[in-house]
Amino acid sequence: MLDRNRQHQIAGPGHGQALSPDLYYDGAQNYSSYGRDYSEQDEGFNPLRLLFYVVQYRWLIVMMAAAGLVAGIVVTMMQTPKYLATTQLEVLVPSAKVFQDIEVVSESSDLRAFQTAREKLKSRALAQRVVFQLGLSEKPDFLFPTPNFSLSNIFYRAFGISKSPSIEEKTPEEREKIAIGRVMNDLTVTLVTNTSLLSIAFADQNPKYASDIANQVAQSFIDQRLDQTSETSDLARQFIQEQVLQVKQKLQKSEEDLVAYAKDVGITITGDDKSLIGSNIEALNTALATAIQERLDAGRMVDQIDKGRGASLGPVLESEGLQKITDKLADLTSQYQQKLGILKPGFPEMQQLQAQIKELQRLYNNGVLTITDSLRQKYQEAQNKEADLKSKLAEMEKQQVIFNDKNIKYTILKREVDSNRSQYDNLIAKLNEVGVSSELKTQSAAIVDFATQPNNPYSPRLSINLAVALALFLALSASIIYIIELLNNTFTNPEQIEKELGLAMLGILPLVDDRELIASITDQKSGLSEAYRSLRTSLQFSGAEGAPRSLLVTSSEPSEGKSTTSFKLGQDFAALGARVLIVDGDLRKPNLHRLFGLDNTIGLSNLLTNTVRKEDLANIFRATK
Repeated sequence: MLDRNRQHQIAGPGHGQALSPDLYYDGAQNYSSYGRDYSEQDEGFNPLRLLFYVVQYRWLIVMMAAAGLVAGIVVTMMQTPKYLATTQLEVLVPSAKVFQDIEVVSESSDLRAFQTAREKLKSRALAQRVVFQLGLSEKPDFLFPTPNFSLSNIFYRAFGISKSPSIEEKTPEEREKIAIGRVMNDLTVTLVTNTSLLSIAFADQNPKYASDIANQVAQSFIDQRLDQTSETSDLARQFIQEQVLQVKQKLQKSEEDLVAYAKDVGITITGDDKSLIGSNIEALNTALATAIQERLDAGRMVDQIDKGRGASLGPVLESEGLQKITDKLADLTSQYQQKLGILKPGFPEMQQLQAQIKELQRLYNNGVLTITDSLRQKYQEAQNKEADLKSKLAEMEKQQVIFNDKNIKYTILKREVDSNRSQYDNLIAKLNEVGVSSELKTQSAAIVDFATQPNNPYSPRLSINLAVALALFLALSASIIYIIELLNNTFTNPEQIEKELGLAMLGILPLVDDRELIASITDQKSGLSEAYRSLRTSLQFSGAEGAPRSLLVTSSEPSEGKSTTSFKLGQDFAALGARVLIVDGDLRKPNLHRLFGLDNTIGLSNLLTNTVRKEDLANIFRATK
């Protein structure tokens, strides 16, 4: 195997190794490039390379996966089974109720109500109520449950052993505290999205405890709200009763003060809260307005009479007697005009008609005069009536001024009476309302779905534990493989050599067992012989001038095939008619002489130490077959 950090050493192929001529020896410790240039490129994600790692470390991955499955089963056995029961509770948000001077804003009150209900469900007071209702402080299996995660759980579950805890060592206060803590810790309350429902879930090792506690939490919440409402109603009723007594006393005293003052100053109030003087003034104003209107109407008729238009007045035209006289006068005038064409005015019949016409005319004038005189009399009476009413009104106004001075204090006392009466009526109404509401005891929440006893535990879940454990151990195996690859400085495939060293691969030699190596070398049709011939061909085309003049075959570890490679390359180049000189530079364990069937009594070490005799120089370079 090659060390990745020793990049200045030329790689020598062995059984399964490759040879690269990009660097060749050209003198004392001088290396120069030969052949094509190679620039290292960064590779991205390579699925094939990933698959190669999976195949390479398949046993490690399989063992880690198996360990993960075992760990998942062990962890599941170490966990205590827990059962989950859920109750659905609907929170009934009360509608906004607006009073006289109270402004209610309810835009965001709903969400606050749900959040408040959720916090109350998780409160210590409610947990204490649940513990008392179910008697949990006296149940040892609830107070001292099996540990949720313990190695001893494996034996308890494998052999069906259960602990029998004792509560004798704990005081009642300590047991109650432990039970309350368990209820609060294992209780979960969540708001169902876009609804008015709260989901109350309780987890316990005993399925009956899980369902009983979940249902009892919901019921205790309802009972607690009812008790608080009833208690609040009683306090409110007591407070309002005290206020009613105080306001009633104030009302009685204010009424007594008002009546006493009215009696002292002589103020008389009518049924509609008006004084007698005020009522009289109002009546006089009405009568005066009527009298003025009558006087104006009569004055207009008198003006017509003074202008000589009395006959055209309405009362004259509406008089039945005058109407009859007018009709008869018109008839006689018509007869007279008709007979005037036949008879002369001095004719007795004509004179008789004239006398009748004159008499009727006189009667009509007298009737008109009588009516106009009555109208004048009516006008005079209207004037007198108006004057009398004005005089009386002036007198009443003087009395009203005196009354107003007295009425100021009366009004103040009366306003106080009205205020006290209004407060008294409101308090009575509220007292009745509180009494009715306390009897009704309206619920603020209702249980929609009761929790049933679960049949299967919700925790632990073997499938989830196995999946998590398997994922963790596979991730751990990936980390181990990454660390191994990070610390590994050996090459495992040809691509690594090209990437790390920047050298082009000229050939790949198959791995041959040592027992079959001689036969493979001798057999020219074997895979190994064919691989060496391919390597020889690659060397011939590795440079512009053909194969390099000298090759150095080396390796990072012993027994990697240096001698075999030198032997086969020498044979293959010689088969092409080339003269090949092979120098075995392995001074510790030389092996080339055995492949050629020669001895090594004189060799490279003799030349380096200058211990060769002149007559032995010819034996250093020996021809082979």
